[in-house]
Amino acid sequence: MQYFSTNRSSPTVGFREATLLGQPGDKGLYFPERIPQVSDDLLHQLPEMSDAEIAFEVIKPYVGDAIDAENLQRICTETVDFDFPLVSINNSISALELFHGPTLAFKDVGARFMSRCLRYFGSDRRTVVLVATSGDTGGAVAAGFHGVDGIEVVILYPKGKVSRVQELQLTTLGGNVTAVEVDGVFDDCQTMAKSALSDQDIQGRVFLTSANSINIARWLPQQFYYFVALKQWQGDPPVFCVPSGNFGNICAGLLAHESGMPAGGFVAACNANAVVPEFLRTGEYDPQPSIATISNAMDVGNPSNFVRVLELFGREFEQVKRGLSAVSISDEQTAATMREVYEHFGYVLDPHGAVAYRALEDSNKSGIILETAHPVKFDSVREILGIEPEMPASVAAMLDRPSEKISMPIDRTQLKEIILSKV
Repeated sequence: MQYFSTNRSSPTVGFREATLLGQPGDKGLYFPERIPQVSDDLLHQLPEMSDAEIAFEVIKPYVGDAIDAENLQRICTETVDFDFPLVSINNSISALELFHGPTLAFKDVGARFMSRCLRYFGSDRRTVVLVATSGDTGGAVAAGFHGVDGIEVVILYPKGKVSRVQELQLTTLGGNVTAVEVDGVFDDCQTMAKSALSDQDIQGRVFLTSANSINIARWLPQQFYYFVALKQWQGDPPVFCVPSGNFGNICAGLLAHESGMPAGGFVAACNANAVVPEFLRTGEYDPQPSIATISNAMDVGNPSNFVRVLELFGREFEQVKRGLSAVSISDEQTAATMREVYEHFGYVLDPHGAVAYRALEDSNKSGIILETAHPVKFDSVREILGIEPEMPASVAAMLDRPSEKISMPIDRTQLKEIILSKV
């Protein structure tokens, strides 16, 4: 499999090069030259297959010969070694719980897959993995790469805009993980990370790659969720309603659908950051400064992965509208939904899952919402529902660890100094 840049000014590369580089030099995103098709046999056998077997069959054509079959099977097994239960909330909506991994968020899958690919590929230079996070990505990447020899991790996160548990997951590991608190918003962190990745001086002195979903080894494994959900689903193909911020997750679902996975449709559930819903309404893509909400991991005003959505549909507006719908849900609607679902069904939604639930309910369709993070990660759950979500042991253990971080303004030069200090 070869990958081209969405900006079409960089050479095509294989899976190994795309993973190691993270982002093409022309600042586009890597995208597969062709979309492999899943077999009818695979779809029929889903209920009998293990999650690891599904992951291997889905990702194999994208990896090609960059990783041998035995090692790819091992990587897939280690990536999905926790549960992804499909839980019925009511007669029309079920939740695919993606928060049973080590950092209680859906980002665990991509981070674990990518970290193991990097370990397999190795490098003769010290590798620095750079990631910008609006909440959950950073914790998953930190856990996925913590203690890996020859790899340093630098995580950028916006000051005051991640939850207490999210910040603990970023700042309490230490070792080869450096947490950097930026006095700005997520979009500032993302812009700084992209600038560093395209800085030729940095690249000449250290091997720098990205662990955001701009990296194909983080993005592509997210297809696993949708096949695992379908494995557990009964009836006609479901509508998938996905909490959407940077659009990597739903784009992976759309890619799985384009490869032949049945689906009744895709709904991007957004918070007040409504750039994509507005695009689908007007045809004009107009990035905006991000707005802080209680579903903070989705506070993205210029979603990087939307360019991949456009690629999937040939950059044709009418095709995008046919394949994807998107809605914006306010904080007030989100909080009301959390209360209603808890009172009526006894199910505790986190603020991101609540956005998806409301969007799917309003569509009058039945299907699956993706519950992307454990409720304990969000202070708003306690404030809105008046309950204390069950605290997993991994969270309790973090409370006693020392927290370490570097605080800085929006400053590319200072970030460069931090990265180069890892050489």
